Amino acid sequence: MARGLMWLPLLAIFFGLAWAGWNEYSKLEAYKVWAAQFERAKYDIYAALGQKEDQLTWGIPTRQGVIDTKVLDLTEVDKLVIEVNNTAVDSNQVPEKGKFSLGFTLQEGRHLSIPFTDSDITRQWYDFICREWHL
Repeated sequence: MARGLMWLPLLAIFFGLAWAGWNEYSKLEAYKVWAAQFERAKYDIYAALGQKEDQLTWGIPTRQGVIDTKVLDLTEVDKLVIEVNNTAVDSNQVPEKGKFSLGFTLQEGRHLSIPFTDSDITRQWYDFICREWHL
């Protein structure tokens, strides 16, 4: 009996991991439907991002789809920077660790940030936007 009780925490961990995997799979499937409308898209745990023509749309991925979406017209952007821990960094010297985001300063002075989990993906989107919209 004591041996059986020792396995109980492992069984709980197994079910917890199975639920977490199903939850993430459901988010990815909902993202695929949402991303089909865009020319270029990315998914990570912080945000789903899509680009169509000169519009960027991003929001929070959930099992029901992407919620709290925001839209940015790239023609209104005055400045684009890579931010690490909410501080702008040199785009040629992006650190490997930290909380990454793309920071957009609009012509009206408002600032928007799109979060990323990885420095490489942040850099790829930064390069793409700079190349396509000459920012």
